[in-house]
Amino acid sequence: MNFIIKPVETKAERMRFIRCQWDFYKNDPSWVPPIIADRVKLLDTEKNPFYKHSVMQLFLAVSDGKIVGRIAAIINDNHNRTHKDKVGFFGFFECIDNQEVANALFDTAADWLKSRGMDTMRGPENPSQNDEVGLLMDAFDKPAVILMTYNPEYYIKLVENYGFKKAKDLWAYILDMNTYLTEKIVRMQNIIRERYQLVIREVNFKNKEQFKKDVDSFKEIYNSAWQPNWGFVKMTDEEFDFLAADLKTIADPKFAFLVESKGKVVGFALGLPDINQCLIHNRNGSLLGAIWHLLTKKKKITLLRIIVLGVLPEYQKTGIDAVMYYEFALRGREKGITHGEASWILEDNEMMNRALTVTMNGKVYKTYRLYEKGI
Repeated sequence: MNFIIKPVETKAERMRFIRCQWDFYKNDPSWVPPIIADRVKLLDTEKNPFYKHSVMQLFLAVSDGKIVGRIAAIINDNHNRTHKDKVGFFGFFECIDNQEVANALFDTAADWLKSRGMDTMRGPENPSQNDEVGLLMDAFDKPAVILMTYNPEYYIKLVENYGFKKAKDLWAYILDMNTYLTEKIVRMQNIIRERYQLVIREVNFKNKEQFKKDVDSFKEIYNSAWQPNWGFVKMTDEEFDFLAADLKTIADPKFAFLVESKGKVVGFALGLPDINQCLIHNRNGSLLGAIWHLLTKKKKITLLRIIVLGVLPEYQKTGIDAVMYYEFALRGREKGITHGEASWILEDNEMMNRALTVTMNGKVYKTYRLYEKGI
């Protein structure tokens, strides 16, 4: 096959990089088209604060004027400072079912990373662990929920044939909101509430000053609770504020709350209604189309993605996480939510996996994988 790999150098080429995704998924009923404006924002190296400490180069594989693959090579300086390694990342990978094209894309990304001092390539991360991450390994008949990845099954072959090996699996649990609300759970969470004098308080989205305070509390707990996790990198203040501003437009206050113990904020939880159930109908990725489908279909959403749930280290193993899951189930049921997806969870995060399996009766129903290879 005749093709070339070329770097993306202009805004017009970056838009081609974004829009070419439709060519790879036009016949896939499980694919949820992204909102083009969101992709532009994510890849904007001038406005997205992630790129203040990281660099990225996009590449396209082109054959006879047609894009047959794409990839991003990424160096996350904060990751390497945190973990004292020299890992570069690949992301935004798409490719036709052709090993030659895939190998050329991976070679190009690896060469770019190696020339800048990296000795390992890991991915996919789009563009970091705080964004969309992992290659889908199963459940290809199920559309991705909000902010999770999706890819054809043959991508596994393309990645592994190149020589990538598993670095870590990430699990997504499915939770039945109705079966979770048992008498045992109700009694247990009531005991925990009384023992620690817990108060659940929704994030104040309307008062700008209070919203900032609540976001600061989120930030403190997030950066301390996740610190021990594999691959975790603290978000900068700018990154956190950038993310909070984005989520504010789609979050429901009922599913964004803080937990206080004797007046001190000790935990927080954020769940997002799975608006992908609406956006899957927005086949051209337009912003106006997305707004229309949200307005007309949002009340029919049946799934909530539990995206973040954190407790200060000194309050972990107290059962406060079970109280937050209870709140999600109770509030979700009131809004017609029948199921929750808790994602993603590291395969070796024993505390979270035990809680989701034993306490919440959750089941792993999707697996995502991060791969790596020496370069």
